[in-house]
Amino acid sequence: MSQNTNIRRVKASDLELKDRLVSIQRVTKVTKGGRTFSFSAIVVVGDENGVVGYGLGKASEVTAAISKGIEDAKKNLVKVPILKGTIPHEQEAKFGGAKVLIKPASHGTGVKAGGAMRAVLESVGVTDVLAKSKGSSNPHNLVKATVMALLELRDAHTIAQQRGVNLNKVFNG
Repeated sequence: MSQNTNIRRVKASDLELKDRLVSIQRVTKVTKGGRTFSFSAIVVVGDENGVVGYGLGKASEVTAAISKGIEDAKKNLVKVPILKGTIPHEQEAKFGGAKVLIKPASHGTGVKAGGAMRAVLESVGVTDVLAKSKGSSNPHNLVKATVMALLELRDAHTIAQQRGVNLNKVFNG
């Protein structure tokens, strides 16, 4: 993913996870006997309290692809710091051709994000955030870039712990 070595993995058991379908694609495989259709679905799951994961499912039927995506997403859950319904600081991330920018917003702003980014941010439990998608609008890459940006977020407690200083010293320098 990125330089962030302390990825916060979470177990799917004992969590109340909600799933959101981000994108579903019909894929065609051309053989000498004709065309074979299958489906690929990208799904985001989260407990709306700081835990999020995404997964890709592929199958010959839509429902099977979605359920496979949900199972894959439950295997890739991560913990994200959220403060009072928003994120601790501004963050940018890039995956493939998709670039994302997420900024904290004051209470009452809502989730100002589109498409794939909105699904990830709502699943993680962010209620107030400003988000901008730059570059590619490919939903697969947008979801991955958004999760990467969320993983690079650090709250004040984490920074104090990494520096080995008191929490007050983080703010007062």
